[in-house]
Amino acid sequence: MPELPGEPLPVPSTADLPTDTVIFDGPVAGDPLGLLGPLKQALSRPGPAVVVSTSGSTGRPKKTVLTTEALTASGRATERATSGPGQWLLCLPSHYVAGVQVLARSVLAGTTPVVMGPGPFTPDGFARAAAGMSHETRYVSVVPTQLQRILDPADAAPHPEAVAALARFDAILVGGSALSPTLAQLADSAGLALVSTYGMSETCGGCVYNGRPLDPVEIRTVPDDAALDLSHFTSPPSHGPKEGRIWLGGDVVAGGYLEDPRQTGEHFRVIDGRRWYRTDDLGRTNEDGSLSVLGRTDDVINTGGIKVSAGVVTATLASHPGVRQALVVPVPDAEWGQAVAALVVPREGALSDELRAELRDLIRVQHGSAAVPKHWREVSEIPMLATGKPDRQAATRIFR
Repeated sequence: MPELPGEPLPVPSTADLPTDTVIFDGPVAGDPLGLLGPLKQALSRPGPAVVVSTSGSTGRPKKTVLTTEALTASGRATERATSGPGQWLLCLPSHYVAGVQVLARSVLAGTTPVVMGPGPFTPDGFARAAAGMSHETRYVSVVPTQLQRILDPADAAPHPEAVAALARFDAILVGGSALSPTLAQLADSAGLALVSTYGMSETCGGCVYNGRPLDPVEIRTVPDDAALDLSHFTSPPSHGPKEGRIWLGGDVVAGGYLEDPRQTGEHFRVIDGRRWYRTDDLGRTNEDGSLSVLGRTDDVINTGGIKVSAGVVTATLASHPGVRQALVVPVPDAEWGQAVAALVVPREGALSDELRAELRDLIRVQHGSAAVPKHWREVSEIPMLATGKPDRQAATRIFR
């Protein structure tokens, strides 16, 4: 690992947590509305307010400490980026950061969220829950899979009541995994106020909206071998496209990992007085200053000495009109070291030879022959984690 710029953020310790810190270490039993009181108390004073436990998409356990200052900066920035304080609909697990943020933003706004009933997400359940909202300004956070079940179900037409309910929201925050161009187009055609978000627990959830950072947030894409050059962080971002590891800086950055000096030091840095989070994602800052997320640093497939971004190939497959969902993962290969493997959910019928040939040609033209998947599997749905992110480990097991 390269030597990193700045200084590591002080490591949070259990002994230093206030006694009223709200700790999420698994699914929450009972009514999530019961968390509003404890969250209101924790957010009424400075310092650590919430601890969110997650294994992430890599299986590496982490306990992220979210401070009152970071949660407040995130919540207020979201209000400024949307339509101001409003009422939220909770349809995500309350112990993950997106669910925590629905509750925390409700506390900051002084409103009471509406909670979907227990059980799997269904368009009917979403429409019923949305009908119980009373505030003029309304928000919801969803993952792409939930949005797809409403707008683009595999075996039916779009759910009219749920689509009408979505149209009533002032902002629909979509995160957790990449939003396909087809799904984005369907949402646009339905007149939905979709906001594609990028962020993680370590930034109090989404902090980049539609490719643009929220106002307290700075973005840098820095090659790892250039990390020691402080000018990347202390000077305004240079003009022109630039690719590298994504760093996110500003008041929304969390307070580090609880009792974990190694991971805190590798990811949380203080540079020129500002907190920065060194993500595990690769990105490109574009000419206009927007951010394009290219995939994870551990998502690069080395096939025969040529590096292929699984995230970029996934996005290209998902852009084909004949594909509902796609996921690209590496699988071991005796000849190439790793081979590119693709899970595909066809929009209609099966993964025919004709469709597969079109997908091969599409990848070859845009990314070169090395990026063309050598292994294909048709599935009815992409395996997902409870967070709404693709379960890459489960996807890899399908090929084994």
